[in-house]
Amino acid sequence: MPALKAIGLMSGTSLDGVDVALLETDGESVVRAGPTGYRPYAESERALLRVALADAAALTDRAARPGSLREVEALVTRAHGEAVETFLTSNKLASQDIAVIGFHGQTVLHRPQNRLTVQLGDGAALAKWLGIRVVFDFRAADVVAGGQGAPLVPVFHRALAQALDLARPLTIVNVGGVANITYLDSGNDPIAFDTGPGNAPIDDLVRARIGESHDRGGRLATRGKVHEEIVARILADPYFSRRPPKSLDRAAFARLPLDSLSNEDAAATATAVVAAGIARSQAHLPKAPATWIIAGGGAHNPVLVAMLGERLRKPILRADEIGWSSHALEAQAFAYLAVRSLKGLPITFPATTGVPKPMTGGVLAEP
Repeated sequence: MPALKAIGLMSGTSLDGVDVALLETDGESVVRAGPTGYRPYAESERALLRVALADAAALTDRAARPGSLREVEALVTRAHGEAVETFLTSNKLASQDIAVIGFHGQTVLHRPQNRLTVQLGDGAALAKWLGIRVVFDFRAADVVAGGQGAPLVPVFHRALAQALDLARPLTIVNVGGVANITYLDSGNDPIAFDTGPGNAPIDDLVRARIGESHDRGGRLATRGKVHEEIVARILADPYFSRRPPKSLDRAAFARLPLDSLSNEDAAATATAVVAAGIARSQAHLPKAPATWIIAGGGAHNPVLVAMLGERLRKPILRADEIGWSSHALEAQAFAYLAVRSLKGLPITFPATTGVPKPMTGGVLAEP
């Protein structure tokens, strides 16, 4: 199959909005990264998404849509459709220029230990609306087969890293609502797992304390003091010592014990928890990484990047410094995964999700 133009869509656990990215790929290598776009969620939409997270907590059937879930699934689908329409218009593209869309949807529940993961979003409706093939529901097959269903991006990280002249082993950190890493060494399949909480508890704390969506630029954390005894207490949770493969639900560390701290100290300590969890991940790797790259929303938080560098005692490269897009990397990944799905190529591996053998995933919806 020649290189295809694919659009990737990602709405992560930070609940900030929809990232859009164009990628040209044959499903093996990345031929060219194209333009990117973003459709933020309005605060009213974020409020509905938070309600959906609460309503999803009791789900045992991934197809059920009780409470707000049906309404929010329609909201998610509409937001993604609008994001694509705006992106196509802005970049003078027509629907027939795009071979496939990779539609992740909005995760509202992730409990792989119960073989349950739920991403809201109607892929079939999106395909009909846009007149473009859509691959969606990327995680379900892996979870049904006994895998964690996450992380999914490592195979894309491997493709991107082929062009890098950087010391190996190389580890890519993605800090969204949850933080995860991809470990790459020459000639081996990637190793990947969720390291612990990411932006989610910081965002939730800042929203509850001062009404902001996130700690922009780490401005609150930079004025605070890290309470290391609290960091140590949180890292005593069995999750951090559990060997991978492993993954987390957004709510896993939603309530950090920070109530007694000032706003500044709470933000600094929550940020330190993220950095400490990532640094702790080294204990589960075959060798100490020579190079660290950070992407995702966390790459734009200089306090987090500095804390991580201090705990690793190594410099941290931001994705943008090496020509990658920090904010659009996951959207690009789902464009790549959609093309791999079309070709029947594996998207998850024993060392990334714990699935018994490399396997493909995703459901194809025709317009």
